[in-house]
Amino acid sequence: MAQQRESRWVKAVVASIVRPIMTAVTKAEWSGQENIPRDGGVILAANHLSMADPMSIAHYLYVAGKRWPTFTAKEGVFRIPVVGAVARSTGQIPVKRGSTDAIKALHAAEEALTRDGSSVIIYPEGTCTRDPGLWPMTAKTGVARLALTTGVPVIPLAHWGEQDLLRYGTARLRPFPRKRVRIVAGPPVDLSAYRDRPITATLLKDATADIMRDITLLQAGIRGEEPPAVPFDPRQARQEKLTAEPAAPADPEADGPGDGDGTGSGRPS
Repeated sequence: MAQQRESRWVKAVVASIVRPIMTAVTKAEWSGQENIPRDGGVILAANHLSMADPMSIAHYLYVAGKRWPTFTAKEGVFRIPVVGAVARSTGQIPVKRGSTDAIKALHAAEEALTRDGSSVIIYPEGTCTRDPGLWPMTAKTGVARLALTTGVPVIPLAHWGEQDLLRYGTARLRPFPRKRVRIVAGPPVDLSAYRDRPITATLLKDATADIMRDITLLQAGIRGEEPPAVPFDPRQARQEKLTAEPAAPADPEADGPGDGDGTGSGRPS
């Protein structure tokens, strides 16, 4: 059971520390918590704005959703003294990217969902958004695969405001004045069209797009803005940037045609 992989007293201590801090630095506006099942395995798929949003989402899930938050976290976090021990004691799942250990993390998440009935928070994008307007980007397909192999519901979760507390790419925390942070959970994503079918790359891509669409629409609602028609694709953006960059101008001092001995200037005499 979940008690075997988590320490109740460590969880109680963590909650007693985190809740007052989040109350002090954020003005929380929460909605949609009725969509979160009170028991049983569930995936909460969220957009990723800032390194501060795991704290705000955990606060929301614990207080409003009445569930203990279980994150899939970078393996490096578990090597940090004290922090790593706390992460393990509270049931967090390490992910070592780019290795076979990522498969182990997937299996650990499956066990947490199906055996322990945990509420697992996943950022499908895999990193903080690079979209210029901070909208959700295209995502990796791991969340769809996990949902389809376990059969648990996927609750889309959108939030806005943590970027004012701690903007991605900076270490400058701006806790005061308190920042307005809005979080909303939607009804389960309808993945019925993909269940009981062979899991292919195309199917996972389509299911992931549906999950991200629900997250984006929720965020559009709390922002009161229209989202982009096409999600930002960081890989495509990098490729376009490389293609658009002009070639570096020739160095007049570099060897050129006719300068076989390396001593000429490369300019006609």
